[in-house]
Amino acid sequence: MQPRTSRRHQRLNDLLRDELGNLLLHHTRDPRLATLVSITGVELSPDMRYAKVYTSILGVDEEKRAALQALRGAERYLRRELGERITMRRIPELQFQLDESIERGVRISQLLKQVSEAEQEQHPHDEAAEQPRPQEP
Repeated sequence: MQPRTSRRHQRLNDLLRDELGNLLLHHTRDPRLATLVSITGVELSPDMRYAKVYTSILGVDEEKRAALQALRGAERYLRRELGERITMRRIPELQFQLDESIERGVRISQLLKQVSEAEQEQHPHDEAAEQPRPQEP
């Protein structure tokens, strides 16, 4: 069971997520980051020395690897920029991790849609049977 996150901790997680997203969107020039990269979440360690930064990267596997490598290479720049934007005693070390939950969600939605369509093809008249009949007076 994970320890409960304090409000302050959660606010810092959200602030770091927002600031990193802004930096990636407006202040990076690396073409590998021009692919659709977004920060989906930040999780500070209890001592606030480290921050796991979850990123969603759209593209093929090779583009994802290149973008993740570019993020890891830009860590010093991003930390320095965070230090100028956020008042914290110590800016945490950033540990970028790929977050594939969005892709999994899209895949699950596609599979559910396929199952639903297959069921309707097998039983097209069941839909009419399920509708309530008007009552006779």
